[in-house]
Order: sequence, then structure tokens, then C-alpha cells
Amino acid sequence: MQHTTLVVGASTNPERYAYKAIQSLRDHGHDVIAYGRRPGEVSDVSIMTDWADITTEVDTVTLYVGSKHQDVAFIQSILALKPRRIIFNPGTEHPSFFMRAKAHGIQPLNACTLVLLSTHQY
Repeated sequence: MQHTTLVVGASTNPERYAYKAIQSLRDHGHDVIAYGRRPGEVSDVSIMTDWADITTEVDTVTLYVGSKHQDVAFIQSILALKPRRIIFNPGTEHPSFFMRAKAHGIQPLNACTLVLLSTHQY
């Protein structure tokens, strides 16, 4: 069974790491859904702009949103998805969100999705 990854902070800008992560996840055969501020497409993945549109069971959330933009509603929306793990990519570290995830039985990781994929640790 393939596990679905939610890329949060998705962008259609090829220079952004979220864009590169979506492409790399797809290249590695992973099922991907994406959430961002603006709709669009990356590879064969549509970017959703409403949390309510995320109806697929999510195994992993990989964050590309800086901690200053991770407000209470944002954190609650992600915790409500009940993922198995949340990857805090460089620049997205948020100690209190990290601890809340742990308290909810979610595995938080301060890591880089692109590195995990390239080293076959994903």
C-alpha cells in the first residue's frame, strides 16, 4: 500500500523547495497531494487551497511554511489530519508545534524531505 504525502506550502515556482519536493516525491513513485495559498499544478499534482478539500488519508505531512505562518488554525488543521509523521524541513522548525505533534502521537522530524528521498530514507 502506497502512503500519501501532503506537501504544505506548495508552489508552482520551480525555484521553491516545495515544488522540487513534489517532483522528487512523484519521481520516487509516492502518492502526493498539495496544499498552498494559490491553486495550480506541479507535475500531475493539483494544489489545493482549502483544508476541507483534503479528503485523502495522509501518512506524511512535509512542511514548507515558515514558523511565523504556522498559526493556531494552521497547526490544528494539520493535527486534524492525523498523519503518521510531520517533516519540518529547514526553515519550518516550530518547537511548540513539534511538541504538540508528539503529544498527539504523531512522529515529528526536523529533516529535509529532499535529502531523505535522495538517501533512500524516506
